[in-house]
Amino acid sequence: MREKILLIDDEESVCEILKYNLEKEGYEVDAAYSAEEALELDLAQYDLLIVDIMMGDMSGFDLAKRVRNVSATETTPIIFCSALNEEDEKVMGLNIGADDYITKPFSIGEVLARVRAVLRRMAALKHAGAAGAKDDNGYETDLIFKNLRINRNEKICYMDGRPLQLTRTEFEILEFFLSHRNRIYSRQEIIGSVWGEDVVVTDRTIDTNITRLRKKLGDYSNNIVTRQGFGYGFKETY
Repeated sequence: MREKILLIDDEESVCEILKYNLEKEGYEVDAAYSAEEALELDLAQYDLLIVDIMMGDMSGFDLAKRVRNVSATETTPIIFCSALNEEDEKVMGLNIGADDYITKPFSIGEVLARVRAVLRRMAALKHAGAAGAKDDNGYETDLIFKNLRINRNEKICYMDGRPLQLTRTEFEILEFFLSHRNRIYSRQEIIGSVWGEDVVVTDRTIDTNITRLRKKLGDYSNNIVTRQGFGYGFKETY
């Protein structure tokens, strides 16, 4: 089956050039001329999104944040392709969760090479499986929710691009929640995943750590929900 790519750019001429050359490479390519138009499509069907940043009312950055906030597309690779070439824009794009950043004007050869590299990495991750997935260099992939990002290799959590000061236990609880979203877990299940089955941990210890974690998560604190009599979970919407 051919890999599907969606181009999202308000410059039709750019879309036409990219579409022609990507289709020559064997990809199936669609185009949307605004972020709003792209959101009307079933984005989960695509293997890669190539996104401009400066577009109409909704920017490519805003679109990417929405894509990363939906389970069906949270791991869909994104390549930003933009005339914005300052380091701050590139850092912002990567912190949102982009897999690569290409500046305009670009060479077709560069675009094709970067597309192949990103899709190759994603194929390797799918082959490895979602749990503990690693890229082709052996590194674990980041966990991302909106502007919250866990770097599992450095063991650092970033919020809005800034590192959060989490204890090891707080980090591992958050890592567990971001890996297992939209389901309530009992305290015993959380203990087994974070501390291990053989470690004696009281319910109060879990409650205390989650309370401290919530205080550090600011706007995301409400995403960690409590179900009395059942346990805790991380909900993408609340």
